[in-house]
Amino acid sequence: MSTENISDQLFDKSIKILTDLIGFKTISGEDNSLLINYCDEILKKIGATSFKTFDDEKKRVNLFATLKAKKPSSKKPIILSGHTDVVPVSKGWSTDPFEATIKNDKLFGRGACDMKGFIACTLAYAPIYSKANLDRDIHFSFTFDEETACQGAPILIEELKNRGIKDGICIIGEPTNMKIIDAHKGCYEYTTHFKGLAGHSSAPHRGVSAVEYASRYVSKLIELREKLKKRTPKNSIFDPPHSTLSVGGIFGGIAHNVIADKCHVNWETRPVIKEDAIFLNSELDKYADEILLPEMKKIYPHSSIEKKIIGEIIGFDRDETSDACELISSLTGDNSRQVVSFGTEAGLFQEIGISTVVCGPGSIEQAHKIDEYIVLDELKKCLNLLEGIKDNSILN
Repeated sequence: MSTENISDQLFDKSIKILTDLIGFKTISGEDNSLLINYCDEILKKIGATSFKTFDDEKKRVNLFATLKAKKPSSKKPIILSGHTDVVPVSKGWSTDPFEATIKNDKLFGRGACDMKGFIACTLAYAPIYSKANLDRDIHFSFTFDEETACQGAPILIEELKNRGIKDGICIIGEPTNMKIIDAHKGCYEYTTHFKGLAGHSSAPHRGVSAVEYASRYVSKLIELREKLKKRTPKNSIFDPPHSTLSVGGIFGGIAHNVIADKCHVNWETRPVIKEDAIFLNSELDKYADEILLPEMKKIYPHSSIEKKIIGEIIGFDRDETSDACELISSLTGDNSRQVVSFGTEAGLFQEIGISTVVCGPGSIEQAHKIDEYIVLDELKKCLNLLEGIKDNSILN
């Protein structure tokens, strides 16, 4: 994709905005309202209308803003979508992770590529959209807590349905090196809590070891993981081709000589089809409710097993006639389509009938790492795509 059309002024503006965005410490689960207000102010100054949706504590916020078309047409509105949260920072950074630093044509900072770079480009280009004679609406969708199983987007999606916004083309600006991604697996995350009865290890028959029952639960997970491999769909486009399952950790116990009364297991599955997730949870719940829990309650009636849903990100399914993919292809000249292993909010938009594509600046190889960065030329490529959207949306 050529970057020759992008002015130095527009490019510099995108870097300035990205620098500001990185300065907001919007780690998943924490307050992101200052960043959202910053974005909202930029968009309102150029005439956009907006609404916000919130988590239960009113500290994490989604923003949906709209630049209305000068004259309605049959063209579908475009949604430019990005998440505002970033993953926590590990020790070892060579720069301040929340202060943008440019070195060797790379901009370093937490969220630089995942995915504040895309948000910065959309905000930098928004004034140009506002002045253009557009014949379709341009929406800006900025969500919270995508990195923790897409907790913010479903709240926004529900409001979009309430407002009748169920059609359009959505571009999810996750880092793909501006390549088209048209499918990914789902990602379902759970924590299962076990509560038993504590006691002295010299009399294990008088207690209920939450750790031991959690271990049997994990063994069942591993057994079901093998069954998922046998359910591999024909002509699967993923690598590996089957649904996967991973145990993230087992946490319980306080001492060698104490029967553990509490334990929890973190686990996740990435289904290639939704039916695999249904199968897995059904088999697992049956094992917990009909085998493990009755054994626990024989000794201690107040024993419990509780599976908590951390997040259920539905998969993003390939659509051979995708309006979103065709639009990006027409603007970039690249007709290739790829799949990825990481999850995004794409399936949520797709589920309500919005044609969706994942395409954004930066590489996933730099995401979530120490010294995260985005190559500056990727910002230019993104701005050039936004320029193409404008040209494709001007009244004839």
